[in-house]
Amino acid sequence: MTTKKLSIAVVGAGMGGLAVAATLRRVGIDVQVYEQASRFGRIGAGIQMMPNSMKVLRGIGVEERLRGIAFAPYSHLNRDGTTGEITRELPMPESLYGAPYLCMHRADLHDALASVLPGDIIHLNKKLVGLDQKCGQVTLSFADGTTATADAVIGADGVHSIVRDIIVGPDAPLHKGRIAYRAVFPASLMGGFDIGRSRTKWWGTDRHIVIYYTTKAKSEVYFVTSVPEDASWMTKESWSAKGDVKELRAAYDGFHADVRKVLEACPDCHKWAILEREPLSRWSDGRVVLLGDSAHPMTPYMAQGAATSIEDAAILARCLAAVDGDDIEGAFRRYEAHRKPRTSVVQAISSANTWMKEGASDTSWLYGYDAWGADLDSPASNPQARAA
Repeated sequence: MTTKKLSIAVVGAGMGGLAVAATLRRVGIDVQVYEQASRFGRIGAGIQMMPNSMKVLRGIGVEERLRGIAFAPYSHLNRDGTTGEITRELPMPESLYGAPYLCMHRADLHDALASVLPGDIIHLNKKLVGLDQKCGQVTLSFADGTTATADAVIGADGVHSIVRDIIVGPDAPLHKGRIAYRAVFPASLMGGFDIGRSRTKWWGTDRHIVIYYTTKAKSEVYFVTSVPEDASWMTKESWSAKGDVKELRAAYDGFHADVRKVLEACPDCHKWAILEREPLSRWSDGRVVLLGDSAHPMTPYMAQGAATSIEDAAILARCLAAVDGDDIEGAFRRYEAHRKPRTSVVQAISSANTWMKEGASDTSWLYGYDAWGADLDSPASNPQARAA
């Protein structure tokens, strides 16, 4: 526990922002969260929480709440998109990595994280426009003309991070010509068809689709895709852009009947560009540091975007707690040295979209990682480190 009461300002109230607010409070640090949105909306999307992130959520105190509402898949199931042949299956009992594997609606995870935080520490309508570091303090300036001051700032404001632009400089997203369709809809629309007990990824030659339930009662179905798209559409990086269901169905016309049943039942969908960014050269500047998508945005193909943000939250809180407020900049460097090797590898594998596609590969370095117990002075587990 810290002996000096630090004050930390978190920019962004997404999964990473709320998770780091919760982990910082767990080690006795004062936190205020600033979010540019005017309210939290229930965006139609599912999310997978693997054992590596569930261990952090256990420490935050939201595991039991999530167990009560989320779907617990039997396995990661990979199937050929045309024939339905199983190409790889990884059963995921809780005993395998010491924590459950759960699938849920993103809003339910967000609500769970918010439930362990005092409501008065989350400030909406606060769009960051500037940061000023002076005399061991950081002043945040917002578009509404207000300011706030803290001992340090954590940028958890996502792929469009203003904090990243301020401390590292603007970066251009990489356009690789791929888009994703996604939708959440009532399972009742499928007329009794059951998508199965697993999270299934259906692989085509140049596209895939992931399908799973988002509730324990199997009342809601989610899918997300990746398909080639003309680069002219690549200007969009929005989760709220509407997609054309007919275009979506046509894109999977030759896929297995089980996939087509889900898409036929889907009433509408969203569509967004999958844009990538190169790993950053550094994550911090003085008393300002990046976390999650702000630091290491990645494609959704390994379901590790939010998970690695949540891992970051636990490690960053531990690093700050260890210095008792005396060396914030050193804590940030320690956090980056531990986390960057792992997140860079996850970024690369996710970009290649090869994770568990076929054959045997080690999954323990990813799902077995425990951010609460990891050695802070060694790089976080990754395939290169294990090979060495």
